[in-house]
This record gives sequence, structure tokens and C-alpha cells, in this order.
Amino acid sequence: MPAEPKRRHSKARKRTRRSAIKLTVNTVACKNCSKLIMSHTVCKYCGFYKGETVHAKQKVQVTKA
Repeated sequence: MPAEPKRRHSKARKRTRRSAIKLTVNTVACKNCSKLIMSHTVCKYCGFYKGETVHAKQKVQVTKA
């Protein structure tokens, strides 16, 4: 026979225990702008990846209508 719990664990106790189990994102500093980005991805701030401009960022001008 398998072991069974003697008492029921409350929702709060169960959720408190599970709150510590989480994944962390691997972040590294961009070599061009030094902002934190996920590893192996294009920097969303400057568009660099492995020392090359992959996606050029364009400045958008906002005009009042």
C-alpha cells in the first residue's frame, strides 16, 4: 500500500511551497549597449547579435494631430 498523507494540505500551504519552484531567465549583458538581454538573441535595444548589426533600429517621430 502506498503512503498517504495524514492531513489535507491547505491551498495556501501548497501554493507557498510551489512559489519557490520557478525558472530563471539566463540574461547576459549586451556587448554593444551593456543592457541585459536573453542569451543567444538579438538585442532589442540596439539590434546587435554576435558583434554585427542584425536589425537596425529606426527612430520614430511622434507628430501631434
